[in-house]
Amino acid sequence: MAKGKKKPAARQSAVRRPAASSSRQPSATAKKRAAAASGRTGRRSGASPKEAQARPRRIPAAQSAPPAEGLTRVTQQTEVRGSTTRIEQVVERAAKPSLPDVDRVSAGRGRYVYCIIRASNVLRFGAIGMDDQWPDVYTINFRDMAAVVSDVPISPLDSTRENVLAHERVNETVMRDHTVIPMSFGTIFKTRDDIVELLRSAYDAFADVLNKMQDKLEFGLKVVWDREEIIRAIEQEDEDIHRLKREISSQKGSTYFARMQYGRLIDAALQARSDRYVTEFLQRLRNVSVASRVNKAIGDKMIMNAAFLVQREQEQAFDRRIKEIASNFDKLTFKYTGPWPPYNFVNIRLKLERVGQH
Repeated sequence: MAKGKKKPAARQSAVRRPAASSSRQPSATAKKRAAAASGRTGRRSGASPKEAQARPRRIPAAQSAPPAEGLTRVTQQTEVRGSTTRIEQVVERAAKPSLPDVDRVSAGRGRYVYCIIRASNVLRFGAIGMDDQWPDVYTINFRDMAAVVSDVPISPLDSTRENVLAHERVNETVMRDHTVIPMSFGTIFKTRDDIVELLRSAYDAFADVLNKMQDKLEFGLKVVWDREEIIRAIEQEDEDIHRLKREISSQKGSTYFARMQYGRLIDAALQARSDRYVTEFLQRLRNVSVASRVNKAIGDKMIMNAAFLVQREQEQAFDRRIKEIASNFDKLTFKYTGPWPPYNFVNIRLKLERVGQH
């Protein structure tokens, strides 16, 4: 369905991070930042399709298309800086067939919504949409608010890697010139009127979130280690573990209980060291970011999987701080990505209910 676009050729430097998606691109000097002196780090100017699945942000599962009769209730939840604001608006509409768009007469065609932006006039972003048959991405506007959409068949959308990448590609294109509220993957409306009704009913809520996200970007940071290398370091540094290791090596006969104790001590030491690292990194990044979110680590090599909300003017300061941290930890690998839309800091969920007959 989706049409992928080739990413820029990869380049290696301080931390792995795609080129800025904003219209205010970093300076040439910033793009050429040197690698951290001792930390094993990688930075890339473009994110390959393989990297996309590892990006530290949530793409909720696909949702079914709303019923033909339209909306009755819009429930929107936003999360910013750890606080949660819940806004609920009720929209009642007559249960009668919607008139088709004059220039888009097609049974079974809906509108896929990628994000919400501020825009008073209709904007067009090119043929980068979800579906090959109707690839044009454009806006549907209400006052100074707009939904960025493209046409798709009205049917449940599979959350395939190709479709998720298309969803992300549109959001990253739009955020070059606009602050965006990214919508959940698979958000489809039947008619233009349904989308206008959404913008009208949730106008104040969207305006509030856009104000909070103005000129803010999301960056991801994953930190991994070589577990066996860290265990060897712990064995040398911890006297109890070092002594137990020697006893196991020299002991004749069964070593079952000694090995059980050794395993418990190693697990506890690894967890304590991991927690200490994460706490230190969050503390050192606090004054160059607006907010942070720690997500679940993936696998036994990853010790940190976090997202940071950064003021656009603080981007270079955040960059430098990451490099400073990486240079102090030669046994860790830092994978740094962004900027992205604020996927981890704005959570929009729409509850669409069938309108009863009147």
